[in-house]
Amino acid sequence: MVSDDGVARGKAIQRRTGKTFHLATRLLPERVREATYVLYAFFRVADEVVDDAEGVPPAEQRAELERLRAAALGEEPTDDPVLAAFADLRERHGISDADVNTFVDAMLTDVTKDRYETFEELRAYMDGSAAAVGRMMTAVMAPERPERALPHATALGEAFQLSNFLRDVREDIVERDRIYLPQETLDEYGVSEADLRNFEATDEFRRAMERELRRTEARYREGVAGIEYLPDDCQFPVLVAAVLYADHHRLIRGRDYDVLSATPSIGRVRKLALVARTRWHWAWNRDPETVFRRVSAVSDATGDPDPDRDRGTNRGFGRRLVHGAVEGIRRLT
Repeated sequence: MVSDDGVARGKAIQRRTGKTFHLATRLLPERVREATYVLYAFFRVADEVVDDAEGVPPAEQRAELERLRAAALGEEPTDDPVLAAFADLRERHGISDADVNTFVDAMLTDVTKDRYETFEELRAYMDGSAAAVGRMMTAVMAPERPERALPHATALGEAFQLSNFLRDVREDIVERDRIYLPQETLDEYGVSEADLRNFEATDEFRRAMERELRRTEARYREGVAGIEYLPDDCQFPVLVAAVLYADHHRLIRGRDYDVLSATPSIGRVRKLALVARTRWHWAWNRDPETVFRRVSAVSDATGDPDPDRDRGTNRGFGRRLVHGAVEGIRRLT
């Protein structure tokens, strides 16, 4: 059994560093929610080895990641409650050693690699940093037919991370000297690294961002199409997570694609409103794709927003929905 200390530490880490994901996690059933706190904490602890490593030699970063790998796989004893809890969780839910290794290998990539020439090269990195995360979450949720759910979980994990990359272009340059926009896209639209480092949102940069937003939105549609293969008690929370992460695209387009002067951020009231709207549509239609089209910032495959989105709602009703969402989430804490 996963220790209470491991769960508590995981919850605290997620609340502090992953507010959007934390909101969606609180909607999960308890059997999955506590495991998700542990998973997120393990991912974050490994990520911080390279993200918070200013002045730490690469050899030391690699050694620390290998120590985390051995503890996570149960090959070495550990007194770290997060690593111990993850190792227990891995055994209990049958999380693949290959996915753990793929994830740690991606973190090792971050030690020395900070540019990606092509999208396929970036996608190979995301197989560990995002897709493996989606596969581990799927193992915890335990769908009846995982082979049907897993390809879509991979796509949704990629979509979440791509949205983060597009939102955090400035932050990644300033804090980590990394660029996750594929060089081939920058070259296609005539965007230089000097433009990025000058934080200059040129017309060329805006077109490159729109290209990558459309690519990411195709991954959302593919990912959401597989939510129906998850257990009934997990479908709504995963759908909410997709709606929340995709809402960064609304912010980016609202800023005319300028993510270089500041990093867009979704406010708490907006998040709660999205939870409430998703809940209302879910009550009437349990089809994840339909609800996602009607609530999220992602257009349908033709590029046109759903014409029925929020038809008939009004401000007073919206306020009542938000109040209900706040109360429902509060009861879970």
